[in-house]
Amino acid sequence: MKKLLYTSLFIVALISPKVNAQYQPKNASKEDLKKAHQWVDKTYKNLSQDEKLGQLFIVALYTNKGEDYISQVRKIVANDKIGGLILMQDDAAREINLVNEFQQKSKVPLMIGMDAEWGLYQRIATAHKFPWAMTLGAIQDKNLVYQMAAKIAEDCHRMGINWDFAPVVDVNTNPNNPIIGNRSFGSEVDNVISSALYYSNGLQDNNILAAIKHFPGHGDTSTDSHLDLPVVSHSMERLNTIELAPFKALMNKGIGGVMVAHLYVPSLESGKGIPASVSKNIITGLLKDKLGYKGLIITDALNMGAVANKYKPGELDAMAFKAGNDIMLFSQGVSEGKKLIQKAIDKGEIPQSRVEESVKKILLTKYFLGLTQYTPKNPENINADLNNDSHIQLVQNLYSNALTLLKDEKKLLPLTGKQMYYVPLEEAPYQTFANRLGNNVIIKKAGEINTIPAGSTVIVGFHKDNSTAYKPYKVSAESKQVLSDLTKNQNVILNVFGSAYALKDIDISKVSTVLVSYENNDDSMNAAADALNGKTKIWGKLPVLVNDQLKPGMGIDLNTVTSANTK
Repeated sequence: MKKLLYTSLFIVALISPKVNAQYQPKNASKEDLKKAHQWVDKTYKNLSQDEKLGQLFIVALYTNKGEDYISQVRKIVANDKIGGLILMQDDAAREINLVNEFQQKSKVPLMIGMDAEWGLYQRIATAHKFPWAMTLGAIQDKNLVYQMAAKIAEDCHRMGINWDFAPVVDVNTNPNNPIIGNRSFGSEVDNVISSALYYSNGLQDNNILAAIKHFPGHGDTSTDSHLDLPVVSHSMERLNTIELAPFKALMNKGIGGVMVAHLYVPSLESGKGIPASVSKNIITGLLKDKLGYKGLIITDALNMGAVANKYKPGELDAMAFKAGNDIMLFSQGVSEGKKLIQKAIDKGEIPQSRVEESVKKILLTKYFLGLTQYTPKNPENINADLNNDSHIQLVQNLYSNALTLLKDEKKLLPLTGKQMYYVPLEEAPYQTFANRLGNNVIIKKAGEINTIPAGSTVIVGFHKDNSTAYKPYKVSAESKQVLSDLTKNQNVILNVFGSAYALKDIDISKVSTVLVSYENNDDSMNAAADALNGKTKIWGKLPVLVNDQLKPGMGIDLNTVTSANTK
């Protein structure tokens, strides 16, 4: 009898999932952990099967799609008892009011997420924009990346957000990548790992969950997964050393979430055309079993063309859960998905223990994020709180530290204060940069360069449109010609207000000085002008392989701060 009892207990131990949230507060005591598990067990027992299944879904909340849309979301929150929301565009105050309303009506607190890779500005236009990951990849003092993430965490708390779906840990080895590019820390695995760890810790040390994405690696794709299914056809050896490397390095660092991409990776999935996001081989076989990841596994948005065009709403959710995801993000069919998951459980295709495993992980994470004591947020002054002097100061410091000096053959920096000329090229605004440079700069348009006296110092600005992270970085043939003409008789300083990849096919052999500022906005322009004038040091390093001459890690340190600027 005793032997039978032990055997029964052993079998129960095997089928009862061990609940383990990857994320927990660093100062959590044994008593805290005990209370957390007690709350999870009690809450789980008090949920009906339908409520348990609801925890697996996060739906989108837009405020720019009208009241009918919001009413639909309200019904889904009430009827389907979903686990969370992802906040999309556009009105911060309205979103706060709706989150307050939905939290108060939910039996289990909602997890509120947002894509805030470069801060809440990614979704809320009135917030302050932080630099893109590519810019951060150039920064040598990674504590600054931590400070930025901590500030983003502060902004998230202000809005009632608990989960920032960031950072991107894709290694951007393809300059033509249409969807990652600026969102990656660069083309070097070690830099991606270091930058991502500081970013994740900056969030999670301040009680905002991070999610590394897009597993198993979206850096070498030429298709936008919002539109169609990209293929990553590398060998296992290459995947292990590049694409998978950041995930493997960060798996045991306590990062709370991994987001799985809509990618077809034949080396990891033998089934033809099966996206990683619904692949049991990739999610359960590799991520959970082989790599041993214990945190929350969430799909990339299920409305994206790579998968939404191929599967019906609900059907896709059930496939994603069966594959091993804990959370289906941006679900297009919650009620259908729940029915299909339950049907699969009834048929014995999915064990009930999978539901218990995922739901308890979700509940434990919610507990650690402090969601059991929800305090409504105040929408008043939200836009001012998300965009104030504390943001500007930090952001300009970030851009300043990213500036990368690739050449300075004639030692033209820092600028001497003598008269010089400035030729703005390409399509984006430049006036902020011109104003900050000072009164001794004369602006000349492209058609006026013949009026510049020979032997002058001429700053050429490539000002690329950065209104989104996905704008083309290529420089026009006309701008290249202007640059070439100027190098014949002038001392040229080229400042690239855009991706370093813009230099891929530009001849800079006769250009004395080349500075990469990475982005074109007021903060980056002010930071660049101050550095050129010798007010701040320049010590960023190139985060990507641009061409055979411009390689990762390149960058000249310029510590000369002019005496007029030292106190």
